[in-house]
Amino acid sequence: MEKPFRHIFRVRYAELDPQGVVFNARYLEYADLVITEYWHERELRLSGKDALEFHVASANVQFRKPIRAHEYIEGRAWTSRIGNSSMTTRIELHGRNGDGSAGAGASDDLRAEIELVNVHVSLDTGKSLPIPQSARDALLGAEQK
Repeated sequence: MEKPFRHIFRVRYAELDPQGVVFNARYLEYADLVITEYWHERELRLSGKDALEFHVASANVQFRKPIRAHEYIEGRAWTSRIGNSSMTTRIELHGRNGDGSAGAGASDDLRAEIELVNVHVSLDTGKSLPIPQSARDALLGAEQK
């Protein structure tokens, strides 16, 4: 696997269910957080003039282990496929030590695997558009470094 983008965040109280575990719908919010940071680092224009517009066409979450209150989580993201107008992004959520450091075995502490298929669309018509070469280069070129 190519080297993924990484982003660390901490679980907040409001994201928990009554049992003190992250509520299942929040996993997709975490995926959105990680993919937003990933695209930002790759300098994709997602707002303003000439912005790209991607809509989620499919989301699949494989839960592995619970995420609990105040844990640090490392999100990892990479583009696994780009088609004409859609692309697939893989996101993994891994547990970290209490101080946010990786520590022993943290890289194996997989909590969830998420696959998102996004389609590039026109905001005016809602119809799919080809993904520009600049976006392809930003996403796939960065993975090969």
